[in-house]
This record gives sequence, structure tokens and C-alpha cells, in this order.
Amino acid sequence: MRFTRCTLVQIMKGDEILLGMKKRGLGVGKWNGFGGKLLRGETLQQCSARELEEECGLHVNVDHLTQIGILMFNFIEEDFLLEVNVFKAEQFTGTPMESEEMAPKWFSKENVPYDRMWADDIFWYPMMFSNEMFYGFMEFKGHDNMVSKNLQQVESLIAMESLKQSALKQFSVNCAQATADTMT
Repeated sequence: MRFTRCTLVQIMKGDEILLGMKKRGLGVGKWNGFGGKLLRGETLQQCSARELEEECGLHVNVDHLTQIGILMFNFIEEDFLLEVNVFKAEQFTGTPMESEEMAPKWFSKENVPYDRMWADDIFWYPMMFSNEMFYGFMEFKGHDNMVSKNLQQVESLIAMESLKQSALKQFSVNCAQATADTMT
């Protein structure tokens, strides 16, 4: 079982959101926010700022990043669990520029291209646009077929973290049981 912890930054400017067309790696061909895997010793905020700069050239002060969600993704066929810590920023500097990984473009909130994004985005983006905090656990077969979702509004980072810890514990129990089942 692989487990990866990463970040996702949503850049907002008035009624617009900056998305990037993913050119390589997980999510290639989909519009998405900016982010990636934590490096050893990095905080979630430091990772968010670094990935944003690497992927589209924008600079954000870590103090201007607000965590708004945690999304857990179980890619069933790949034996892969992904923890995505979602941040929002409205204060940034620079001009978005295309990188080897992402091609950025501004979209109005009303014209978000959900049909060319991850299947879960259509459910939690409206929560983000309404300044709600959220936690979600989604299961995918492949990268396009979401087979289950549990998404809920939360009142605090503590509640978000508690739900994540419960999911990780349950996931560990399920993995242990699956291993035991294959050994008998």
C-alpha cells in the first residue's frame, strides 16, 4: 500500500479561479489547482508555496494560505491512498506562466470546466467558493471513475484532522484484513 501526503492550492482573484492544465504526472489532461508532494522537513504551507511557484510562477506568503479542506483518495486498483490538503489564497504576486507541468488559465466561478477535471471537484468546489471548510473520502477505479464519495462540511481544522485520522485508522484495519485474507 502506497500512501502520499500532498497539497493543493486554489488561487482566487475576485470571482475568478486560476487552474492549470496538467501536462504530466497524476491527473494529466485535467484542469486542477497547483500542488504536489511534501518534501522531508517541509510544512504543508511551505510545500504549497513551493509547488505554486514551480508550477505557475506565482509567489504566495505562507501566512496568506488558508487551509480549507482535506481530501482522501483511495485508488482501489493501484493500492494507493492520497491525502490532499487543500489551501486557498487570494494574495499573491507575479504573473501566471506555463511550466513543464502546468498551463495556467483564469476561469470565472460560473465557468469552471468540471467536465475536464477530477470527478470529485464538482462537489467540493462550490463549498470552497462559499468559504466552507470540508473533509472528503473518495474511492476511484482508475482516474476517471469515482465509485464512492463521503464529503462533508466541517467547522474547524481540528474536526477535519479528526475525520482524517479516523479514515486512516479504518483504512489500516481494512488493509491488514485484506492481507490476512490473502494469506489464508
